[in-house]
Order: sequence, then structure tokens, then C-alpha cells
Amino acid sequence: MASSVPHTSSPSGLKPKPRLSIAQIFFMSFGFLGVQFGFALQNGNTSRILRSFGADVEHLPMFWIVAPLMGMIVQPLIGHYSDRTWNRVGRRKPYFLIGALLSSAALVFLPNSAAMSSILPALWIGAGVVMIMDASFNVAMEPFRALVADNLPDSQRTSGFAIQTFLIGVGAVVGSELPSLLARNGFSQEAGESGVADNIKYAFYIGAAVFIIAILITVFLSKEYPPAEYEQYHGKPDEASQKAGIGEILKDFKKMPKTMRQLGLVQFFSWFALFSMWVFTTDAVATHVYGLSPEDARSVAYNEAGNTVSSAFGTYNLVAAIYALLIPVMAKLLGRKGTHAFSLIAGGIGLISIYFIKDPQLLKYSMIGVGLAWGSILAMPYVILSGSIPAGKLGIYMGIFNFFITLPQIINGIGGGWIVKNIYGGQPIYAIVLAGFFMLCAAISVLFVYDAGAVRIRQEKAGGV
Repeated sequence: MASSVPHTSSPSGLKPKPRLSIAQIFFMSFGFLGVQFGFALQNGNTSRILRSFGADVEHLPMFWIVAPLMGMIVQPLIGHYSDRTWNRVGRRKPYFLIGALLSSAALVFLPNSAAMSSILPALWIGAGVVMIMDASFNVAMEPFRALVADNLPDSQRTSGFAIQTFLIGVGAVVGSELPSLLARNGFSQEAGESGVADNIKYAFYIGAAVFIIAILITVFLSKEYPPAEYEQYHGKPDEASQKAGIGEILKDFKKMPKTMRQLGLVQFFSWFALFSMWVFTTDAVATHVYGLSPEDARSVAYNEAGNTVSSAFGTYNLVAAIYALLIPVMAKLLGRKGTHAFSLIAGGIGLISIYFIKDPQLLKYSMIGVGLAWGSILAMPYVILSGSIPAGKLGIYMGIFNFFITLPQIINGIGGGWIVKNIYGGQPIYAIVLAGFFMLCAAISVLFVYDAGAVRIRQEKAGGV
């Protein structure tokens, strides 16, 4: 992993961690492009697939709740064990590979759920495959955050997570746009007997292939520090902690750093908003912008609305990918917290503006603000967090941090559909407006977070360390 770039400073008694080249950081995170390609297909199309299998719009959050539940269970476990793993493949890489294989299989099976409807209704088979898909995505995804924190010094972590966000954005852009691209090139948009149109089905097949290939690029073209070298940069891990079982997760949860607790509120508001956007935007646009009724879920017009939303999601991911490259510059100008607050405000305004749209093509302009927020959400909380975590606990604390992502989604999943049906009168557009206000709350909350890593960098520059 060593490069010719000068070493950064480090805490007393530890060897300075080498700075990595842009190419090394790029390949280290390239697998995340595949993970996000799969997520984009899931986020943009799961609601309409489940609707075509017979799900009611107010019940969609209950099916989507599987994703955060899987994340809440899987990510801390993967983080815990990846902190303790080292074999011929590596430390984090075994989990990338296992997650990629399972995720790709789920991407192939989901649009074919109706083929197994002789066993169970297609809706329940589809929901089960979504559960497996979410668990698999989490297995592949969780170690990537820890890998960046493992290998990069504090001074490069903003750039490291920004490059990771850029790759996430590229994967998400292509994944979001793929169903529309296939439709424009002759693939049918009509839901036949399977309930899933060909443009959706083949997009998922392509996604499965991209997922595997991207992960393999990271596995073969990046390295991890072996245990002896890792200890030179991070210190020797506590032996009692390393031997402890999964009960150690609860102890670590109780001992979480102050910065993590403060970021938890920011994450709660942010991810409550994102969950609403992913679940309800298709139906919100179909009913509020296109003027369709909920009974049109299997119509060509509904699929056109779904393609519009999927393309718009591609827009916010494209904006996030470009914005990720600017985040290090923004952080120097506004600070880490100021950059995140600015981005979340833009996201809140973007979501609220959807209420005022009458032309479907204008949806992409609303997604520009969402893209700024998304780019920052994928990078800045982890940059701020990584500076406050003990080196030997990077995996487990990155996994525990996922609680603050999953909990708001679970709460939204339990109550969001009921609110849409009984308070919003079956109009999901109001769930999108509420999501916008939650983004603004997140922007205010981040200003009160203690950024330990930024303080340490300032001290090092001033000669305080």
C-alpha cells in the first residue's frame, strides 16, 4: 500500500501512515460503484415491482422496512467480524466477495418472483427476495467505509470518502437511467404475465453482472495492510476485546464516542427524509404530476411515470458524483460541518419544490438539490465520524453507526404508510414535502456536532501534537 507520497503526521509512538495516490484510493473504493448500481435499481424500481405484484401504496413502507432491518442486524455483525478477520483474501475483502455473489443472485431473482408464485403469492416471494437482497448489499457495503478509514490518514479522509462518493454516484446514475435507456432501445415497458416489464427485468440482469465485476476490481487491484503492518500505524488492538464475542457489540454501543451520538440526530433526520423519497416519489409523481389514480399501477402510463422518477434519481446521483469532487474544496472553505449543512439545505429545498411541479421534466431540477445533499450524506458524516473512532474499532463502529441510518427508516416504515393513508388522504406528495423539512432539520443539527478529527488536524498544523 505504500506510495512515494510523503507520510502524514501521526500520534506519538505510531509509524506515520503513508498517503495514498489517487489511483490507489480509486481502486480501493471501485467496488462501491457496483454496490450502488444495485442500490439504484432497487431504490428506483422496487416500489413499482411490488405494486405490479399487488401491493397497495400505503403498504409499501412495510415492505421497504426490510432494508433498514437487515442493515441494523447485518452491518454491526459484519463490522465486528471484519475487525477480527485476516486470511489469504484479506481483512475486509472476504465480505465484499460473499456480499457480491449473494446480491447478484437476488438481483436476478427479484423480477422473476412471479415464476415461483405456485409456491407463494408473487408479492410475498418478491418481498422475501428484497430481504435477501438487502442483507447481501449490507454484507458487501459495510466494510468499504472501514477500509477507507483503515488505509488513509486523517488528512486524506475527506478526499477518500469524496472519491468513494463519486464512484457511488457514477454507479447510481447508470443504474437509475438503465430502465429508461433499455425502454428507448426497444425493450417492452408492458408488464406481461410476470408482472415486470422487460426493460426492468434486463436492467436487473445487467446490474447483477456490474455488481460482481466492480467488486472483483477492488479485490484484485487494491491491497490491505497485513496485521503486523497495520499495528505499526494503528497500534496493537486490545487482546481481550479481540477475543470477545458478539456481546462486545453492546459494550461498544454503550461506549460510542460523543461525536457519533451527535451525528445520530443528523442521520435520523436525513435518512427519514431519504426513505420517504425512495418509497413515495414514484406514486407521488404518478398521482400529483401525471394525474393518475392508484389503480393504474400496472399501466404503461404508470411505468412512464416510474421511468421519469428513475431518470430523476439518476440526476441526483449524477449531481452527487460531480459534487463529491468539490467536497474537499468546500470543506476547506466552509469547514466539514458547514459543508454538510449547506448541502442538506439544498436537499430540503429540492424535495419541497416537487410539490409545485406540473411538468414531469422539471423533476430533474428538483433533484439537483437532492444530489448535493446525497453527495454530502455519503461522505461528510463518515469523514467527521472516522476521526473520533479508536483504530481497532473502525469496523464495528461503522456498523453501529448504521443504527442511526436504519432506525429512522424503520420508524418511517411502520408509520409512514398509515400517515399517507389517514392523514394525507392517500396523497404521497405530502410525505415528500415532510421529507424536505426533515432535511432542513438535519442541516441545523449538524452545526452542533463536535468534529474531533478537524480539531486534531488544526492542532497538528499549529504544532500542538
